Amino acid sequence: MAWYSGIDLHSNNSVVLVSDEADRVVYQRRLPNELGKVLEALEPYRGELEGVVVEATYNWYWLVDGLQAAGYCVRLANPAANKKYEGLKRSGDYTDAAHLAQLLRLGILRTGYIYPVAERGLRDLARRRMQLVRHRTMHVLAVENVMARETGGRPSAYQVKTLQCAQLEGFGFRADVARGVQASLAVLRTLNREIAALEKYLHERVELRSDYAVLTSTPGIGRTLSTVIMLETGTVERFASVGNFSSYARCVDSVHESNGKKKGQGNVRNGNKYLAWAFIEAANFARRWCPEARRFYERKKARTNGIVATKALAHKLARACYHMLRNGQPFDPKRCFG
Repeated sequence: MAWYSGIDLHSNNSVVLVSDEADRVVYQRRLPNELGKVLEALEPYRGELEGVVVEATYNWYWLVDGLQAAGYCVRLANPAANKKYEGLKRSGDYTDAAHLAQLLRLGILRTGYIYPVAERGLRDLARRRMQLVRHRTMHVLAVENVMARETGGRPSAYQVKTLQCAQLEGFGFRADVARGVQASLAVLRTLNREIAALEKYLHERVELRSDYAVLTSTPGIGRTLSTVIMLETGTVERFASVGNFSSYARCVDSVHESNGKKKGQGNVRNGNKYLAWAFIEAANFARRWCPEARRFYERKKARTNGIVATKALAHKLARACYHMLRNGQPFDPKRCFG
């Protein structure tokens, strides 16, 4: 007898279900999010348990890692790819768990990638750095807006980042306005310090890796972007083709066609938003410093517009990075742009 388990994970509890080869439920219970409780529930079925399916929610790390450490075969279900029949009159947590177990039994479960535990923390640290950079930009824009309202001029981002509280007296701001700017400048100083510290830590951890050296040979991709691309990609062998990688980086169109005509649009946000950002940034830098990239961009822009041309250049760079990572070879502008 083979058993199949599906776990519907929530923020504070999990519905654990085990079914047999005929989809008959032999165990189902709502348990608190405690690894010991879940392991205790699955223990009677361990010997013939074909696998455990966990839905990829925001808090799956502890459960998947714990089950794998206990020796279970764990699958991470992709919620966007595993759609239930929309005509169901009733559904809930128990039916969701049963559906995951049934997909596993049928062999049609669409899974997500379980990033290795040893590298996951470093990848998440790079994401935290990007989050801090966005917050820094928010405070820079806030100070720029105050300057524009109060003085009629608009300083550059660099001028805002280097602005000292003592210099505010020269602008003649009212006390409440000056206090607001001082608060933003204090936050900026803290953010600058933490961002610099994170970048130093990340670069020390990745700069000796072969993938890092390969990526930094690409025009437009420096230390920060190569770190993001390498950590978000993980092992490039998990992508069956260059098209899969480009799609994951959100560099391809999402279009539904029939009989040569457009019938709609798919999920344009399906993929990795961090890779998408990295390749767009790389395209913007590459067209400034790489003659071949600039010529490619200008040709595309003449036929379309700047936004489409930038996306096309990002797609080119994404495809090049895929082959570079697979073959361990540095960037070749002739192979990329012809």
